[in-house]
Order: sequence, then C-alpha cells, then structure tokens
Amino acid sequence: MAPPSTPKRKEAPAEPFKRVLGLAVRAIAGDDELEVTYSAGRPELDGKTVQLPEPSRVPSPREIAVIRGWADSLALTAAVHDRKIHRRLAPEAGPARSVFEAVERARVEALGSNRMQGMADNLTAKTEDQYGHGRYADVRDRAEAPLEDALALMVRERLSGLPPPSSARSLVDVWRPWVEERAGKTLARMEGLCDDQEAFGRLLRDVLRQLELTDELAEGEPDEDDADDENPDGGDEQAEMSEEGSEGQEQVSEEQMAEGEEGESQDASELADADQFDADAEGEETAETREPWRPNASVLDNPEAFGYRVFSRAHDEEIAAEDLSTPDELERLRTFLDKELRALSGAVSRLANRLQRRLLAQQNRAWDFDLEEGTLDASRLPRIIIDPTHPLSFKRERDTDFRDTVVSLVLDNSGSMRGRPIMVAACCADILARTLERCGVKVEILGFTTRAWKGGQSREQWLAAGKPPNPGRLNDLRHIVYKSADAPWRRAKRNLSLMMREGLLKENIDGEALAWAHNRLLGRSEQRRILMMISDGAPVDDSTLSVNSGSYLEHHLRQVIDEIESRSPVELIAIGIGHDVTRYYRRAVTITDPSELAGAMTDKLVELFEENGEPAPVPRRPRGRAHLH
Repeated sequence: MAPPSTPKRKEAPAEPFKRVLGLAVRAIAGDDELEVTYSAGRPELDGKTVQLPEPSRVPSPREIAVIRGWADSLALTAAVHDRKIHRRLAPEAGPARSVFEAVERARVEALGSNRMQGMADNLTAKTEDQYGHGRYADVRDRAEAPLEDALALMVRERLSGLPPPSSARSLVDVWRPWVEERAGKTLARMEGLCDDQEAFGRLLRDVLRQLELTDELAEGEPDEDDADDENPDGGDEQAEMSEEGSEGQEQVSEEQMAEGEEGESQDASELADADQFDADAEGEETAETREPWRPNASVLDNPEAFGYRVFSRAHDEEIAAEDLSTPDELERLRTFLDKELRALSGAVSRLANRLQRRLLAQQNRAWDFDLEEGTLDASRLPRIIIDPTHPLSFKRERDTDFRDTVVSLVLDNSGSMRGRPIMVAACCADILARTLERCGVKVEILGFTTRAWKGGQSREQWLAAGKPPNPGRLNDLRHIVYKSADAPWRRAKRNLSLMMREGLLKENIDGEALAWAHNRLLGRSEQRRILMMISDGAPVDDSTLSVNSGSYLEHHLRQVIDEIESRSPVELIAIGIGHDVTRYYRRAVTITDPSELAGAMTDKLVELFEENGEPAPVPRRPRGRAHLH
C-alpha cells in the first residue's frame, strides 16, 4: 500500500493576482528584468524594482483596482520616463521641483489613459484613492491646498480629459483661476507634447516661471529677458516647436544642455540638489550665476539650503525624560516595565549574552607566539618530537586595541508605536544598555515625537500670520533624552519607562530626529560611533503634510540619510517594525513583529562589531564638528 501523499499547502487567494500583476508590469514596461515586490510601504519604482501595496488576503474589487492603478503608473514610468532628461530639466529641491515632478507623473499616466481604457479605469481608481482621505474636499484657501496636486490634476484633465475626483475638486477650483490667468495659454500647448518628454519639460519650466516659482528653479537659468539671445527655447519658440515638430528642439543652447550633465552617471534616485552640489564643488558654475557653495555645506547643518524649511523652531524642545514626569509616576511606570521585562528576559537575555561574549572576545583575543615563557604552545610540540634539541615554545595572550565605542539608540515615539511595539522597544533598549555598559561600550537612548497633534503652537502662529504658502515643517518637535551616553544605566533606568506614559506618543518627523541624534554623536570623543534608528513607519505629521507636498518629510529624510551614509564617520543602521526601511537605508533590516526586535538589534550590533577593525570611511567632503542643538 502506497504511503499517503503529503497534502499540498493551500495557496493564499491573493497569490494568483500577484503573479499576473507582475507579468503585466513587465509587459507594460517592456523590461523582463523588473522585479515586482509587495509591502506596506509607499509604492515606488527604484531602479529595477517596482514596489506595490501588499493586498489583503482576500482583496476587494476596489482594492484590486487601486493596486492595478499603482502597477500601471509605475510600469508606465519605467517605459516612457527618461531619467537623464528629467535630471537635466528638473528644478532644484523645493516647491518648483515638487510641481515639476507631479506634472511629469500626470504626463506619464495620461499616455496610458489615452491608449487603453482599462488602464484609464485603474489609474482613475488610484487617483481617487489618493484623495480619498477627504482633506481637500472643502478647502477654500490656497494656503491649505498644495499647488503641485492641483496643477497635476489640471494637466491630467487637459491631457486625458479625465476630471478631478470629487474629493479633490475643491483643491483644483481654488487654484484654477490663478493658474489659468498666468499660465493658461502655455498649459494649452502641452496637449500636443505629451509624447515628447523633453519638449514637455521645457514648456513646463515656462509654466513655473509664469507661476512665479522662478526662485526655485536651477540657478544659472537664463532670464526671460535674455531669451532672444541665449535661450532659443523660450516661450515663443515653444509654440513653433509644438507646430513644427522636433526641429526647434535641436536649437537648445549649450549653456542649458550643460546644466546637470555632471549628474548623468549618478543613480537615478539621487537628488537634483546633490548634483548641483557636485557641480559647484568642481567649479562647473561661474561666479556670475550664483554665489559659491561653502565646501562643507550639508543638509544636516543647513536644511533650508536643500529645500527643507521650518516655519518656527521657537516651540521645539530637547528635554530629559525625568523633566517630563514626576518621580512617583516614573517609579510606577518602571514597575510596570519590570513586569514586562520578566516575561521577555529569557529570550532577550540570551541574545544579550551572545553579544557580550562577542564583544569581550574581541577585546582580548590576540596572542604572541614563540616566547621563552608563558603558556606552553601545544601546537608547536611536534617540533620537539622531531628534534628534541629544539627549545619549548610558549605563547601569551595580549590585549588588543578595542576602539572606544558609543552606540546611540533612536526610538520612534509616534502614536503608531503605542502598545506592544513601544513596550518591546523599551525593554530591548533597557537590556542592551546594561549589556553594552558591562562591555565598556557607552550607550545613549533617545526618542522623538511632537509636542502636539496637528501642529500645536507652530500651526497657531502660522494661522495668525495669515497662512503664508509653503510654510515647511509645521509642528513642534519633542526630542527626548532617556539616557545620555555618560549616564550609568542604574541612574537612567527609570527614565525608559516614560515611553509607557499615555499621551506621550504623537507624530514622527524622522529626518530632523536623525540629524539631531547624529549631531549629538559628532560631539562625542569616542573613536567609533554607531547610530541605530528604530521606526515603524515613514515620517508622518498631518499638519506639515496638509500644506506641503505628500513626500515633503520623506524627501528630507532621504537627504539626511544620504548625507550620513556618504559623508559622515558615524555608522548608521536601521530596524523597521512592519515598515520596509531597506528602501531608505543601506544597512537595514525589516521585522514583521515587535517580538523579533531584540534579535534584530543584537544581530545588527554583532554584525557591526565582527567587522574587521579598519577605521570608518573618511568622508568625501570633511566637515567641521557640528554644533550641538
């Protein structure tokens, strides 16, 4: 009798949909090498990887249409969007760049909508889902309505005939008269250039000038007054280009074509302001076009120069944990944390002991051989057997130079961490701090959140000022020092329990928190500095994102990460809890459950300490020590 066959594991209902969608993405993009992944992160195209939203186990028809819309949008981008042209024409970071990129996405999606009705339906579902939050349903003030979203929807309407979704109609209506008055005729000429990215982009630059965003364009761009002499692609020439085809495109001045050429060999995701920085450093621009950059310019020291603005820093605070609570409350919260620690102590302590063994072994693991005294070297005994006249050989263990090290743990204190995630994070930080302290490694534990929901005093100040447009970050930061690097664990252990306090966790602005923690490390004297970021999501602050582009905070975070990873002696690692941080950080790991945090933290630290003892990479552009906040 044949043994019963093992039952085949049943496939999840969403798996066939994922497979078919992956094939469709590669077919639309015309690239068999594209990899399609699914996660809870933001949909995006990164090189040869298309990341799409993770569908539910049994997705609804509406959810399927939205995911298809994202797939079509990103596949079209891979097929018809030229990164080199985009890098050359896109303005520097700021409002003008946000508008430029939003309108370019509208052009790409319009190409698909005009050619395939099914794709048009999918893209419409995606657009309706983007504005389904209803934040702009009843907007009446341009200060509360992002221009890039309004202009992208207007261009989409012109190119494909699709009206804005009902939830964003007020957003478009509040901007339409102002935009039509200044750039209506230029926008009308875009309809004939949808297939030509370069001609479309140059016409879009004219629109940005007409909308008074000139200051945000790449420095060195010829003025409109000089268009007849230096810029054959001015507004009047664009009309001839749309009527006569590509003939006018070949008359682009060498000065414009040279702009951005230095950046063509860089990765497509590299920001335009970084390209401009490199060009300045090598003297590619003349003194007449702009003031020279300081050699040590950095987004960490001067974020405003890289397009990230802060409306007011007057209400931000950097505060010690003990100053946010009373001793009695901290004692009560610590008692609660100790109870949770007892439940986790077995698994976490084993991991911590493993880390401790590795560190202690590194600190004392080298030997001197062929000595006249010491411990008998058994590996040399065969020589005595072969030649009895050969002297005995001894060895002695010697201390190795273990580089003085400091580790900074930066914990996301946002509302989404409430409950088990923040409890596990506090427990792991507590145990690792004790472990590393026993090994002579100093540990700093920091947290970041905001002082209020939806803006706080900064937003009130902005409203009192008449809601000026593009205010930048519009909330009050709260950066918490739970344990400074020089404080022993026994004095700071009560502070960690503050994370359990109800009402502490609010919103998260990761970019500024990372820069703050990094600058604190730069002020340390230790030879090796390690920064570990633990977060469960992309930066989110409703007040800031309601009056800026949807990617405003994320864009700044990417700039800060790139600066630290490329030019700083600080070693940066990240752990994402249910959030794919590998999209942002070079050295990162993503876990799906908070219970995995202790293992991930320990593994990453072991991995760092097991690397060879070579010094940290020398920054490409050395900078002076940053001032502490």
